[in-house]
Amino acid sequence: MIVSLKKLKKILYKLKKIKKEIVFTNGCFDIIHLGHITLLKKAKSCGDVLIVGLNSDSSVKKLKGKKRPILPQYERARIIDSIRYVDYVIIFDELTPYKLITELKPDILVKGGDYKLKDIVGWGIVPKIIRVKLVKNKSTTNILEKIKKMYLKGKKNGICKREMVNRSF
Repeated sequence: MIVSLKKLKKILYKLKKIKKEIVFTNGCFDIIHLGHITLLKKAKSCGDVLIVGLNSDSSVKKLKGKKRPILPQYERARIIDSIRYVDYVIIFDELTPYKLITELKPDILVKGGDYKLKDIVGWGIVPKIIRVKLVKNKSTTNILEKIKKMYLKGKKNGICKREMVNRSF
């Protein structure tokens, strides 16, 4: 369910009263890949309720550059919301989820293994932090680079854009 902060705080109040363990993770989730799914599955297995903080379009642009995101925030939110491990999706405009984490007070924070513990936003605030091992060579950046290389290779070989669309990746 895609929710506002106000609504999510009300939901969490009820869930915490019945001792549900709240897990939080966040990211841009621009082009969903196996690494994302692995992280979300592991995050869900760490508690009862999984909240995904999703960077807004404006924060993705600031973090990743003016050509990103590829997909707009509401499409990304709907995609994340459709994944069975995810209970709630909340979009945030800030560069980091610090404000969200301090407002929501999750029991567990899950991030990718590429983050050092002390660099994780929420370290020292959330009681338990779990880092998930990354899936080798699976990232949005790698996918975009592969597409770019294939497109450039096609152009060098005289393949027009229409033919590139019809080629299988």
